[in-house]
Amino acid sequence: MKQKFQISGISCGGCVSRVKKTLEEHPKIEKAEIFLAPKGATIITMKETLSVDELQKQLNTIGGYTIEKIEK
Repeated sequence: MKQKFQISGISCGGCVSRVKKTLEEHPKIEKAEIFLAPKGATIITMKETLSVDELQKQLNTIGGYTIEKIEK
């Protein structure tokens, strides 16, 4: 299941790598695709639906990033 999100705080390729690695460490996340254009646009493929709060907790392990869901 793919869902779209916006991650604030991403400014470079290093940020993309850190956030991607952190999100993909979650057992319910199969893949995270993060883009610099538009900045912070993210597509997350999940095995089971995770709430924005659960995703934010995962990001809080590295700090400096906030995530919000993009409604279609």
